[in-house]
Parts: sequence; C-alpha cells; structure tokens
Amino acid sequence: MNQSRTTGARSKALKPKSPHRARKRFGQNFLVDHNIIDKIVAAIAPAPKQNLIEIGPGQGAITEPILAKCPQLNVVELDRDLIPLLEQKFQAYPEFHIHQGDALKTDFSQFYQTEQPLRIIGNLPYNISTPLLFHLLNFSDLIRDMYFMLQKEVVDRMAAGPGDKNYGRLSVMIQYRCQVQPLFRVPPTAFQPAPKVESAIVQLIPYAKPPFPADDLQLLSRLVRASFQQRRKTMRNTLKHMLNAEQLELLDLDLTLRPENLNVEDFVKLSNQIGTLL
Repeated sequence: MNQSRTTGARSKALKPKSPHRARKRFGQNFLVDHNIIDKIVAAIAPAPKQNLIEIGPGQGAITEPILAKCPQLNVVELDRDLIPLLEQKFQAYPEFHIHQGDALKTDFSQFYQTEQPLRIIGNLPYNISTPLLFHLLNFSDLIRDMYFMLQKEVVDRMAAGPGDKNYGRLSVMIQYRCQVQPLFRVPPTAFQPAPKVESAIVQLIPYAKPPFPADDLQLLSRLVRASFQQRRKTMRNTLKHMLNAEQLELLDLDLTLRPENLNVEDFVKLSNQIGTLL
C-alpha cells in the first residue's frame, strides 16, 4: 500500500522548496505551455463528482484546472520533494489527496468506487511509459478512460496497424483492451526543461468486452511477445518453439506471414487455436 498524504492533515512545518528542479532520474519535464494545458483539459472534459486520478502531477500544471472543474482528485506522485509544494498550492481543496509512491507499484483498484469508474490522466515519464501502460491494463475493467501525454513515438506504436513500421507488441496488446485515439502533438518547447523528443496526447477507452475475446490472455500475451521478438521471421519460425510439426499444420494460418502482417483479431484467433492444441 502506498503512503497516502492528504491536504486535510497538513503540517505548518511543511514548506515547499522553491524552485523545484526537474529530476532526470524521475523523467521529469514540467508542462508550462498554457495553450497546451487548456487543450488537454478540454479533451479530458472533467466534471464534478467524477473519479479522476492523475499520475505524476509534477508542479500541478494540469492539476490546477482539473480541480477547478472537479474538486475531488487523487494524485500519485513519486517525488517526495513535490509533496509540500502540491499540499500548499491546493490547500483550498479538502478532497485533493496525494498518494506518495511509484505508479508502477500502485494498486489502482483502491480508487474504484461503485458506479464511478476511474478516469486516469497524466504526463507519463518517458522512461517508464510502456511498463506503466501494461500495469494499468491490469485494471482496465475498472477504468472509463485514460488521457496520457507520452513520447510521440510511443503513441505512434500504440495506434499503429499491420504493415506499419511502428506496429508491434504494444500495438496489439493495447488495441486488444482499448480503443486508441491519438489527439494532438505537443512540441518540446511546451516543457521545462525541454525534452529532446516530441510528445503527443492519446485517449484510451477500455472495452467493456474485447471485440475479439481471448480464451487465455496469458497465452495471447506470450504469443505476441514471442512473435515480435523476431518480427522479421515468419510465423512458422516463431511457432515452432510452441508447437510440433503436426500441430503447426493444423493451424488456420498462412505460416509464411510475418507478425507485422497479422491484426489483433488474427493474433487472438491464433492464440485460441493454439490453446486447443497444447
């Protein structure tokens, strides 16, 4: 369980350190462009009583306009030095709660409320974005939607389809669970310090039920991982490590295809058929 600190019990001794310098080890790049901030908040469209969770609020650039529209908000922040700054900045909001801890280790089910699914937002650190996305997918049945600022390359991979150079494991596994909608780009100049890469905002809406349900999600994940670890090889080469020669011939698949030629439905059908043969 992560340590939780709230604005309701604030010590007068807690004073924010100013200014707070972005820490490279936390992958911090603070958003400072107000036009971009306004576009992000407009996309999220927060409303009172919604169950919003922000990952990595930083210095509160997005937090502030979100709270103005939805006064109850949980945030998960790893950097302890930012806690006093956030507590002081948002002390007027008694339903603003800070959970100090690592989002990669956070049990997001703790925030779920009956008839109030999670709406998760955040400017995700580039160095942990992919594992964090996979972690969040574990709670997809509790989530209404997600809005993230990510490295544009990651967003491109999430939204890519078969035949695209960016298509891979992340594409298949994210699209299996969610509708993926890239929204708009964010230039490096929108941050302080400016990152060396372009960013983008993406919307993820988890399916209530996947369009192509997998009989065994672990098997699907294993299949997709193995396939894209050797993406230039044919599916025959990938699958020979999972099935024998006789089993391979029973598959309803052109084994000369490469992983990049298969869409999400193809991978699910293949996984389900493999499950009947193992």
